[in-house]
Amino acid sequence: MIMAGEDVSMLVVLPQGPGMLQQIRSLTDIGDMTRLLHECIAYERSIDSELETLLSQRQELEKSLGSLYQSAEVLEFVRSDATQMLASVQSTCALADHVSDKVRQLDLAQSRVQSTLSRIDAIVDRTNCIDGAKNALDAEDYETAAKYVDTFLQLDEEYSQGGGGAGGLALENGRETAMEQRKQLMESKQKLENVIRKKLSAAIEARDHPNVVRFVKLFPPLRLQEEGLRSYVGYLRKVVALRARDGYEGLLEGLVDQGGGGGRGGAGAASASFVEVLNDLFKDIAFAVEENEELLLDLAGEDAVVLAIQELQEECNAKGSTIMKKYIEHRKLAKLSKDIVIHNKNLISVGVSSSEGPDPREIELHLEEMLLLSQTSEEYFHFMITKMREAGSVGAQISPRTSNAFKSGSFGRSVQELIGYYISLEEYFMVENVRKAIKIDEIVLDGMTTSMVDDVFYVLQSCSRRSISTSNVQSVLQVLNNANNLLNNEFKEALQRKIREPNLFLKLFSGGLPVTKVGTEVATALNNADVSAEYVVKLKHDIEEHCMEVG
Repeated sequence: MIMAGEDVSMLVVLPQGPGMLQQIRSLTDIGDMTRLLHECIAYERSIDSELETLLSQRQELEKSLGSLYQSAEVLEFVRSDATQMLASVQSTCALADHVSDKVRQLDLAQSRVQSTLSRIDAIVDRTNCIDGAKNALDAEDYETAAKYVDTFLQLDEEYSQGGGGAGGLALENGRETAMEQRKQLMESKQKLENVIRKKLSAAIEARDHPNVVRFVKLFPPLRLQEEGLRSYVGYLRKVVALRARDGYEGLLEGLVDQGGGGGRGGAGAASASFVEVLNDLFKDIAFAVEENEELLLDLAGEDAVVLAIQELQEECNAKGSTIMKKYIEHRKLAKLSKDIVIHNKNLISVGVSSSEGPDPREIELHLEEMLLLSQTSEEYFHFMITKMREAGSVGAQISPRTSNAFKSGSFGRSVQELIGYYISLEEYFMVENVRKAIKIDEIVLDGMTTSMVDDVFYVLQSCSRRSISTSNVQSVLQVLNNANNLLNNEFKEALQRKIREPNLFLKLFSGGLPVTKVGTEVATALNNADVSAEYVVKLKHDIEEHCMEVG
């Protein structure tokens, strides 16, 4: 028997279901029956405890159920509102789609209206341009007429791209009007072109620069940039040619008045005339490029400046080469060079020339003339090539081939011919003066060296600096090479001749000659060699410095 207060949780749970009933029926022992009874009682008590626990939670569960009922009502309202919002959003979306479609249609219609209005304005403007061009032509207001033509052509280019369909100038009704307008405008344009060409030709013939500029500026609005550029460059070339012709004719008259340039005074005046005429030609060309650069750029852009330079260079080739050839002919440089060659051959063959060569003093005058001509020409070439480089596209570089081509014209060839004569005369002048300095060598009073040292290096320095001043590489190399040969051969031999004199030191210590005189000669010869070595270094530095100055 189970006593009150016994822990029923420790009891064995009775089997349930049909098996339990079968087990009870099979019991025959009173003890087993009693034990099973107690177990059933304990199991009943546990069930009662669980029921009491569940019943104690009833109130709380009822409250929870009540709140759930309230939440369900709220959710129902939310569901109803959500359904209404969905319907509203769907309606708004449909309305927005409809409005957007209407807006697109309105925008398309507006763009078509704007396009139509602009084309209508264009038709009106084209009509105004036609009337304005005619009236301006009648009033001889060519600038205004050109502006009207330019405006019409711009409108024509802008609206001629449209085909049919969209309307405007390309519609069937507008096409005939547009064609008629274009025909009328082209008639006015052709008339204006003819008038401008005639006026420009007259201004060019009269060398009326303001009117030339005025009418040339009218070519771009008429879409005749290339023709305007060619006309203006031709005018500039003609002006340069006329001025060069006047200068050359004045030069010829001056040469006639000087009786062929005889005498030193005549030679100097003729030299000034040749250099002045050539320099005036260069100034005219440079002025034509610089002063008209802005107008040339307006006519046809950067290529216009390059074209002008090339065309003006052709005039320089024609007139400049004429001046150079006249100078060569007037100074008889070919005959002088031939006489120098004959003189040198006689010296080489027999040691003594049968006749005197050209006078070095006269040669020096020619060298100074040729220096100025060559120097001016090289400065001109440098200036024009620089202008071509500046006028080219950004980053563009003038190649050596282009520079050489610029110098390879007839004027460039005449400059090279002049340089050839210069080299021949400069070498002769240098050799003759060095030989003369060696020949007349004498002891300088109160000097440490003989006169030969200072005289020879003065001649070499003068000739070297003059060749560098020509700015021509070929002449510099030839003259410096000749100076080096003179130092290594004739001057060196002259220095060694006195030192290597037979029995020099025997004479020094003998009593036959005055010891003081022989000692002075020996000391002077040694000083000549020592000072010459210093002068060679100084000459080298002087050449380098002068090259930097000229370069």
